[in-house]
Amino acid sequence: MSKRRRLRSEVAYSTADRIVVRGHDLVDLIGNVALGDMAFLELKGRLPTSQESAVFNAITVTLVEHGMTPSTIAARMTYLGAPESLQGAVAAGILGLGGRFGGTVEDIARILQTRLGAAPLEADLRQVARDVVEEHRSAKRLIPGIGHPEHKDIDPRVPRLFEVAAANGLSGRHVELVRLIGDEASTALFRKLPVNATGAIGAIASELEIPWQVCRGLAVMARAIGLVAHLQEEVADPLATEIWSRVEEEAGEQTREE
Repeated sequence: MSKRRRLRSEVAYSTADRIVVRGHDLVDLIGNVALGDMAFLELKGRLPTSQESAVFNAITVTLVEHGMTPSTIAARMTYLGAPESLQGAVAAGILGLGGRFGGTVEDIARILQTRLGAAPLEADLRQVARDVVEEHRSAKRLIPGIGHPEHKDIDPRVPRLFEVAAANGLSGRHVELVRLIGDEASTALFRKLPVNATGAIGAIASELEIPWQVCRGLAVMARAIGLVAHLQEEVADPLATEIWSRVEEEAGEQTREE
């Protein structure tokens, strides 16, 4: 009979008088470490440098909010049905972070990390970008992190994100490649397809050496904050009842017309 594996996490443990997180006493972190730096510590196993802190906090701040998106509406509607379960409403909103909203952070990070991991340092990154675009065109798949339904010409968040990354020495080959993918996609598809916020974040997260498998988690962590704020607003100034009422009314009108 094989020996049972000891059930232990390297992330954290607690005793009767201590809580230890990644080797740090939680009491020492309280009041001294910002939320973003705490998230970095949890993911990377160490506290960030000042440059890493500036960049990591920039990408997570960017992901907190984007107005009345489907995930926000889902959270508000769930809260209408179950006001005793704020956590359930937040969870409903988080479940909407997928291939069109938020989850593309993971998808573009995967492309960037796998392509650059397989390419030699002297590789022509523009050709790598062309290959990515052509493969997605041939498969009739959207290129994650490129283009935006509202920000047609430029996503206003992206220049600032790239500026912060460059100012802190974290603008390397991943950032260069995502920019080239945007350029090549625009050329190949004959329309402006700028890098969007999730594209920039996927690239910068890759510069921070965050594995692509958890990059969607950055959106999950950050957007939870925004969803709680929307639910606070829902309590004070409800919108969900109006949404429900109008959908029911307009759906009923369609039925009558038929």
